[in-house]
Amino acid sequence: MKPIIKPAVAPYVLISPFIILFLVFGLFPILFSFVLMFHSWDPVKGLASMEFVGLENVSFALEDPLVWTSLGNTLWLAVVSGLPQHLVAIPLAYLINEKLGRWRNAVMGAYFLPYITSTVAIAMMFSTLFSTDYGMVNAMLTSLAKSQVFEHLLPSANVDWLGDPRTIKPIVAFVVFWRYLGFNVILYVAAMQAISRDQYEAARMDGAKSLQQFWYITLPQLKPIMFFGVTLTIIGGLQLFEEPFILTGGKGGMEYAGMTTAMYMFRTAFDYNDYGLASAISWMLFIIILAMTVLTNRAFKSKEGQS
Repeated sequence: MKPIIKPAVAPYVLISPFIILFLVFGLFPILFSFVLMFHSWDPVKGLASMEFVGLENVSFALEDPLVWTSLGNTLWLAVVSGLPQHLVAIPLAYLINEKLGRWRNAVMGAYFLPYITSTVAIAMMFSTLFSTDYGMVNAMLTSLAKSQVFEHLLPSANVDWLGDPRTIKPIVAFVVFWRYLGFNVILYVAAMQAISRDQYEAARMDGAKSLQQFWYITLPQLKPIMFFGVTLTIIGGLQLFEEPFILTGGKGGMEYAGMTTAMYMFRTAFDYNDYGLASAISWMLFIIILAMTVLTNRAFKSKEGQS
């Protein structure tokens, strides 16, 4: 029986659905946003309304104070939520891998659960916890403030956690840290399990303590996975959108204290209907992410060269 598709063509036919989806929903939006960066466009009037404006959108983005405010917020959140993820995940992964034995998988699953939970559900849960009038956090603090031990340390009145510019960013950073800690723990536990146990046995025979084994055996061999994890954290932190968007009601909070660059780009496009400026902001963010990734790559390479 003659085959419907020639054997030489069959592989291309089988992968064509992915290629078509990538071209339509991946490559085309990227190229179209690059074109939009140099145009003023009202999508309601169709493609015929596109007007070439050169670098006007880029110039306006560089002069827009809200762009720099949102970028400052994004960098702050990326550092404050991202750095502790790895500082906590590495020693925690070591304890899980070395000390928990048969309970290891159960604990890893518990830490990984927030990562696979819906972002909307997590943000709504924390919105309830930090609610000004009915939140459990305020209820606990006001209860503790009534005791003589904490009465001078804790506020006696409810705190507007998500309305005060001083507390919005720490709350968002804590939510992001809590959600992605488990992912990094799983990452580092998997890397530690790949390290040969013979090295630890040899170190014990030489009299090395647990801390010395961790410092001189585990950490040096985690550098490749640390580079991978830190790179993902940087990219994710600079693209932060869902958590602050839901926690601040999509507006960024008072004085735009919780407004990230991705949020401002979203509002510029869909609230202000300025797709050209939004595209310019998106490419600015892309350049920053690229630069940070290159710097991270060089930092880890230099450390490996020195070690």
